[in-house]
Amino acid sequence: QVQLVESGGGLVQPGGSLRLSCAASGSISSLNTMGWYRQAPGKERELAASITSGGTTTYADSVKGRFTISRDNAKNTVYLQMNSLKPEDTAVYYCTLRTFNGMRYWGKGTLVTVSS
Repeated sequence: QVQLVESGGGLVQPGGSLRLSCAASGSISSLNTMGWYRQAPGKERELAASITSGGTTTYADSVKGRFTISRDNAKNTVYLQMNSLKPEDTAVYYCTLRTFNGMRYWGKGTLVTVSS
């Protein structure tokens, strides 16, 4: 079993920055992909960014150039640096970990609100 605990959400003004963190614990394979999905009110959950254990990253078009995902494999932690935030980035952000054999785990989510 894998547990994911997110932190770092909150209220920020448009144009501001936030950094999300997600620490994984439990039975974690060294080969995995960690990432962040987000779900805005009334919308489906969507991928924001992901990163493999080898460091390959993927970003949604809507966040490219503004968000940066990184990870510390020694700490089993993934980060999402969010800059130039927009009101449309308001969502619950969920940390996720997918194992090499397809098992997927989710955190409980952290709310990011971008508003003046």
